[in-house]
Amino acid sequence: MKTGETIPSNYAPRFGIGTGNRRPFAELARQWQQIEEFGFDTAWVVDHLLAGPDEKIPYYEAWTLITALGVLTHRLRFGIMVSSNTFRNPGLLAKEALTIDHATNGRVELGIGTGWMEREHEAYSYPFPTPGDRVGMLEEALQIIRGLMTQELTTFHGRYYDFVNAPFEPKPLQQPHIPIVVGASGPRMLEVTARYADNWNTRADPERAAPLVAQLMAACRRVGRDPAEIRLSVYTWHHPFTTADHLREVVASYRRIGITDFIFPMPPDDEISAMERLARDVLPELRRA
Repeated sequence: MKTGETIPSNYAPRFGIGTGNRRPFAELARQWQQIEEFGFDTAWVVDHLLAGPDEKIPYYEAWTLITALGVLTHRLRFGIMVSSNTFRNPGLLAKEALTIDHATNGRVELGIGTGWMEREHEAYSYPFPTPGDRVGMLEEALQIIRGLMTQELTTFHGRYYDFVNAPFEPKPLQQPHIPIVVGASGPRMLEVTARYADNWNTRADPERAAPLVAQLMAACRRVGRDPAEIRLSVYTWHHPFTTADHLREVVASYRRIGITDFIFPMPPDDEISAMERLARDVLPELRRA
């Protein structure tokens, strides 16, 4: 694939909103219900245990948060962009996702990455392995998670995890397994994505995302995977809900490099009405394009 070349995809575009984890729960619940009401397809939070430089900002744990928010909606697909593999044993994580899958009639997606913020590991007594070990842990975790969801019993003996005849019932409502979203950018992580992900996520702008897409497609070919099987998603740093033309331009710039899924940050409260209007007026057109 050449940079700027559109790749084939089996998927229609999806549009979602990331709300984060900081606002009071009642406000987050209202936002998720608005997101659904306005016609968006997905809603997302992130996975941190503290809010970055200002550690006194209130911050909810991600998996319990999406459980509560998910049952307050009826149509939205949702998840975490992305869950830190270093925080949870993969068997526990798979059980959490499975429980939410059943509680919300099969609407959750399992976002996962290596974890990166050293300070929160230090603060909450989590080991913080080297980058290479974190990638190795994630690759083993993905094999285990897929195995648990698709096999009667799972045995896995790896460098980082040992599972012995592990049962996993009930099975997910979503078959063959809950969709797996991997956030990745480095060459080794893109190879892991090519092998195990249903959805790849980046936060890069179109110019920086294009070569990453090309690398992912090359990795798919190396491992014998059809690139069209993987959704390509972006979580942008800024929302595009200023004008209809700006929203169209942002989406088109990513669609040209094959992006199928869009996640935009929740706008400030005084810009919600513009988001609603553009979601109703422009998103149906963009889904047909």
